Amino acid sequence: MKQALATALQTRGFETLTQVQKAVTDPDLGTSDLLVSAQTGSGKTVGFGLALGPTLLGEEELFDTAGKPLALVIAPTRELAMQVMRELSWLYAKANAQVTSCVGGMDMRDERRALGRGAHIVVATPGRLRDHIMRGSIDLSGIRAIVLDEADEMLDLGFREDLEFILEASPKTRRTLLFSATVPRTIANLAKKFQNDAVRISTMSERQQHADIEYHQMTVANRDEEKAIINVLRYYESPGSLVFCNTRDMVNRLTTRLSNRGFSVVSLSGELSQNERTHALQAMRDGRARVCVATDVAARGIDLPNLDLVIHADLPQNVETLLHRSGRTGRAGRKGVSILIANPKAVRKANRLLQGAKVQAQIGNAPSAEAVITQDEARMMADEAWQNAPTEAEADSITKLLNLHGPDQIAAAYLRLYKSRQSAPEELGEPTSFNPSEAKRSFGPSVWFSVAGGQNAGVEVRRFLPRLCKIGGITKDDIGAIRVQHRETLVELRTNALEDFLQNLGPKSEFDKKSPITQIDTPSPAHRGPKPKFQPKKPNAPVDWNDDPTPRRKKPKPADDKNKGKPKFKKKAQPEDTRPDGVVTKRKKGGGKNLAPTVGKPNSKKNKARRAKAAIEGKGARG
Repeated sequence: MKQALATALQTRGFETLTQVQKAVTDPDLGTSDLLVSAQTGSGKTVGFGLALGPTLLGEEELFDTAGKPLALVIAPTRELAMQVMRELSWLYAKANAQVTSCVGGMDMRDERRALGRGAHIVVATPGRLRDHIMRGSIDLSGIRAIVLDEADEMLDLGFREDLEFILEASPKTRRTLLFSATVPRTIANLAKKFQNDAVRISTMSERQQHADIEYHQMTVANRDEEKAIINVLRYYESPGSLVFCNTRDMVNRLTTRLSNRGFSVVSLSGELSQNERTHALQAMRDGRARVCVATDVAARGIDLPNLDLVIHADLPQNVETLLHRSGRTGRAGRKGVSILIANPKAVRKANRLLQGAKVQAQIGNAPSAEAVITQDEARMMADEAWQNAPTEAEADSITKLLNLHGPDQIAAAYLRLYKSRQSAPEELGEPTSFNPSEAKRSFGPSVWFSVAGGQNAGVEVRRFLPRLCKIGGITKDDIGAIRVQHRETLVELRTNALEDFLQNLGPKSEFDKKSPITQIDTPSPAHRGPKPKFQPKKPNAPVDWNDDPTPRRKKPKPADDKNKGKPKFKKKAQPEDTRPDGVVTKRKKGGGKNLAPTVGKPNSKKNKARRAKAAIEGKGARG
């Protein structure tokens, strides 16, 4: 290991290297290509930073003046790229390395100027790096090493073409380090195509999936998922929590609800600008925010300090996503908690995910309001403030309080002040087992709403239902029957969703500017609309079903002996005209003058002139 890198590790407080860091810095590897798989949070960034040292510096201890880039580090997302740049900056600071970034969302002109000034290491996202290569902003002729970080995620996000373009544009003599949480067939094929006899490194921690993470599967009643998330956050009171959602709409909705309940929360999703996402992550690092609500793409690879709790508000789509989400906590030897929130219909999916991930989870219900209050009291009693003796500066205030109020009043006031700083827990319903057949038979208690506009306005259920769910902040499971009438549309809504539905509609209560929404009683037969006027077609004659109704062809009339053998119709001969020159012509059908015959093209100038001359001289006229 280079002395400058060792000094940076010592200054940063590194006492021992992690397993993956020891594996990639093994002197026996030399300058071999590496295919490394290790669990998230095992120190891969510092690991490949140390592995690049001998390749970039060679026999030297410090870098020369920056010019053409010597190394490329490619990451799938902007957040991960900026995080890698920060790690490599302090690691190579003592070696006088110039580290710069090229990521989407940033000003490309600033990046072009930074590359023009020179850089030793460039950290980039695939799309932006390809743009710089095609525009000639970066010279890859001096590249000695390329690192693909989170390669499996880059392929999942559709960056295969960009990666192949970058690797083909770089020198063939480079060293290629490929890091991935898993090594599916697509990663193996990429390594086989662009690496030379790569050494496969798989750490032991990969076989013991997330040993430092405690998994919980919490079953909640329908419509209580968001309330359960509030109680979970209150129960653990983690200094840093990450809540994963599957859609941007869910991120916005949950962020708003948590903010209204007094949580210091930020959000991360693809619709935010790079500046907004950077400020959100910085708020988490500074401690100004304690909860981050994010989608999978936005939170890929981020490393937040003191992140002890991960909540899956929406269940992940596959096992890899579950492990990636949970891997945001329990990093670098810290303990963490990963909680799956599942309603009765999602329990089977949660079980399949946990079995596929080969992790043991504690099964139970979400914390109740009583459990949260009990946990608050335990934290209050364990506070260090009880162990510290009163100071001289506090003596006067303590004397005043004791003179004005008794011990019971002071204790009650302290308890109320302590509780006022916290959001009140939610009351949760009792989860029930889900039976698909029973769910189809019984929708449960419901209310009805009338939306102005129906068949006359071209209402279609396939477009009406998603928009109504978005406006009312509900799901399609909360909707029962939908009856599209001529001038209105009737909607059946589950009673449990009524409060949230009315709150999201607001005081206007309208579907759009011309379609107000009003609550009605159970629809009467009048609401079903007039019956269609249907009159069966009257038969022309009564049918005798005892007779054979199959139509038969009429028998042909027998031919007369007189006309036997003669054709039925005789073609009438057309009259003939004789021209003065002896040419016999047939008269045209429908009468008219027979003009001089034409030769060749009938509309040529020569033939037109011949016909005009014949008409003047009277040739071809009827005799």
